[in-house]
Amino acid sequence: MDDLFSAALTPDDDPGPAGTVAGTHPSAPLAVRMRPRSLDEVLGQRHLLHAGSPLRKLAQPDPASQAAGPSSVILYGPPGIGKTTLAHVIARGEGRTFTELSAITAGVKDVRQVMEQALRERDLYGRTTVLFLDEIHRFTKAQQDALLPGVENRWVVLVAATTENPSFSVIAPLLSRSLLLTLRPLTAEDIVGLVDRAVADERGLNGAVALTDEAREYIVRMAAGDARRALTVLEAAAGVGLDRARDDRPAAEGADPAEADGDPSTGGEGAEAGTPVTVTAEDAAQAMDHAVQRYDKDGDQHYDVISAFIKSIRGSDVDAALHYLARMLEAGEDPRFIARRVVISASEDVGMADPTALQTAVAAAQAVQLIGMPEGRIILAQAVTHLATAPKSNASYTAINEAIADVRAGHGGLVPPPLRDAHYAGAADLGHGKGYVYSHDEPHAVARQQYPPDPLVGKDYYRPKPIGHEKRLVDQVAALRRIVRGQD
Repeated sequence: MDDLFSAALTPDDDPGPAGTVAGTHPSAPLAVRMRPRSLDEVLGQRHLLHAGSPLRKLAQPDPASQAAGPSSVILYGPPGIGKTTLAHVIARGEGRTFTELSAITAGVKDVRQVMEQALRERDLYGRTTVLFLDEIHRFTKAQQDALLPGVENRWVVLVAATTENPSFSVIAPLLSRSLLLTLRPLTAEDIVGLVDRAVADERGLNGAVALTDEAREYIVRMAAGDARRALTVLEAAAGVGLDRARDDRPAAEGADPAEADGDPSTGGEGAEAGTPVTVTAEDAAQAMDHAVQRYDKDGDQHYDVISAFIKSIRGSDVDAALHYLARMLEAGEDPRFIARRVVISASEDVGMADPTALQTAVAAAQAVQLIGMPEGRIILAQAVTHLATAPKSNASYTAINEAIADVRAGHGGLVPPPLRDAHYAGAADLGHGKGYVYSHDEPHAVARQQYPPDPLVGKDYYRPKPIGHEKRLVDQVAALRRIVRGQD
């Protein structure tokens, strides 16, 4: 499961004793115990949860109200921001049966069985089946096609979740029959609210611990917008803090260690009744000392981060470029892929403004191939620093694009006879090479001569910019053109 609070929940579950959810054991993970029970408890996504919104209508307990809403929805967004939570909240409506499938394990046969059962539930008992399909992007076209009859005829209310862009991963007929809702990443304020609620709520830690400001900031930062990760780190940090308090208390007060045992949610472990244990940033660091990067080497993050990386180099922001480099390396991106993009940027964005940039980039690519990681990160960092701080010119890039455009448009012609191959027998009889002026016999080794085909005489592709090394080429290229074209 790739979403927040993924344990199973039936639509008839009601809050149980002590604020728990029926069927949720007190020893269940904190993220499960803190699962929102209504849309009002869902953090973030205000743009989707305002009064009268499709999600509000879909979650109405009155089936008659639900009928006015969309028949099915596709929830798109990164992990840990509430896609599964919203599906479970929608399923709690009266007169609904909740069914859950995972695209990892379910096949066409499973989908058809759900559709048949949903049709029976509707016809015999008047119940609406809410089908939650996780990771729909993993479904093949045939599997997605199997969903169409049930969705189109409203045998089921499909709530599908995906971390991949649905435009590329969901078939068009299914998209057209569903409402696409894009969930936004949770803000730091959202995560702070979630953490504070989990500390105080009786379903959570029940006041057993108190976070220092530094510990709260650490947990929020390491969560990186992922609610489930925030609660997982919080639970682990609370465990570390309570264990520390339990270990410290006998030595300080002569207490029996056996009496310090207890459940973190009761406040009894390592602390006197009613006195919360302070959890520090050091406790949180012990629980989790490495932020997990949200990055998919085959998905949007792969393209978004590499795009930001190249644009930061092009924009001469060396710090941002190094950030995105670190982000890709920490996420496990292939350093050879990064090196190839750096080589491309050296010509596309730096070009003749600093010709040594390409040398650095090629050397870095070869060195990374030879040395590997983790030392390869140093070499890539040097190349990125060189390119990001170098003067920029795309004149060569623009020139070849314009030349290719003319060729494709048919703007060309025959190679001038003096430039044609004259090394074979009979070439002279055809006039090949006749009149060719050998450049090295001319002053400055530049000959007055027609080089392009007739239709392109006088056409300028390369326009050097007055930046860096290329600044010296502005006058030089102009002088060369005057000599070659006989304009002096």
